[in-house]
Amino acid sequence: MSTHIYKHIELTGSSPNGSDDAVKNAIAKASESVRNIQWFEVLETRGHVKDGKVAHWQVTLKVGFTLE
Repeated sequence: MSTHIYKHIELTGSSPNGSDDAVKNAIAKASESVRNIQWFEVLETRGHVKDGKVAHWQVTLKVGFTLE
């Protein structure tokens, strides 16, 4: 069994379509420059309200990746 060493970073993703999309957007963007992403943990969910309706979701994540 190999030993994995993880580094983690904090990201905040956003989306007008929901919290799931905000998570997917953050991970997709981070994957463009960070290799070996293995897991994520949702730390915080918040939103923006405009004219009495939810206009935007923001989700802060801790994302872990293995070091090479």
